[in-house]
Amino acid sequence: MENVKENLKSWWNNLHYSPIQKRSLAIIAALVLATSAIFIMRTSSTSQAIPTPPLIVDIAVSEITIDIQGAVLNPGVYTMTLGSRVIDAIKASGGTTKNADPSDVNQARKLSDGEQIYIYAKSSVSRTTTSTPRVKIKPAGFVLVNRANSKEFESLDGIGPVLASRIIAFRKANGPFLTIEDLLKVPGIGAATLAKFKAKLRI
Repeated sequence: MENVKENLKSWWNNLHYSPIQKRSLAIIAALVLATSAIFIMRTSSTSQAIPTPPLIVDIAVSEITIDIQGAVLNPGVYTMTLGSRVIDAIKASGGTTKNADPSDVNQARKLSDGEQIYIYAKSSVSRTTTSTPRVKIKPAGFVLVNRANSKEFESLDGIGPVLASRIIAFRKANGPFLTIEDLLKVPGIGAATLAKFKAKLRI
């Protein structure tokens, strides 16, 4: 330490400056050191004052709400666990009634929030036993898109076996059609095709 002081003193004495110039140089050096110290202290204080951003926790939705109607014991709105399936909704509503026909519904399909499930009842068919040969009479009326079978769809103009099976497969996978226009979502049915038989359809 003493050697450092003596070296600085010797360097200072050997400077080819006048006493006034040396004094000015010392003042400038002192100002530079003071300014640097103040800047360092302010930077340290600012970095310590920066608040830690709050921790945002994304809480995933764990429940959904569905509406089940039709041939079930207790139709209504139910809150289900996320990932539940149609069969779980049927159980929550008390199960199906004796005349229910859930064959049109894909019971393994996962539920989505806000959707409605409709369980249709079995069609009432009157049977008469006679000695005369039976004649199958095609009933007149509308085709129910959420109830019709493949043969009923095939009775429509422009619908063949392949397209009829696509409609039924789409209905089982995605639930009942909410509007007639939802048939446009079925592959192979366009606006022109739907226009041919739209008047004969009912939900």
